[in-house]
Amino acid sequence: MLVFFAWIIWFWLLITVFADIFRRHDTSGFAKVAWIIFVIVLPFLGVFIYLIAEHEGMTERNIAAQQQAMAQTDDYIRSVASQNDSTAQIAKAKELLDSGAISASEYDALKAKALASG
Repeated sequence: MLVFFAWIIWFWLLITVFADIFRRHDTSGFAKVAWIIFVIVLPFLGVFIYLIAEHEGMTERNIAAQQQAMAQTDDYIRSVASQNDSTAQIAKAKELLDSGAISASEYDALKAKALASG
């Protein structure tokens, strides 16, 4: 069982290193190819040297990716939440009424629709 889990951990490290190599934007294609060849030719040594040499960069890239994903999620939640807010819909309809873009009957219909959905 110990050997089995060691192999799983080894493949996890290998996939993590390859993912980081391909995700990097701060190195050239030649450097990426060199790292890949090094990891393939000397797998254990290559992975361990990459982890030692690039651990700070890997951490920074992972944190940046997580922050970007969180920001995208927050933006999506804000956009969905603002679409369903009946108060905001009524306020927007009132602005349209005040500007003359819609009539009073259209405003009343939009207001009733917003109140019914919210």
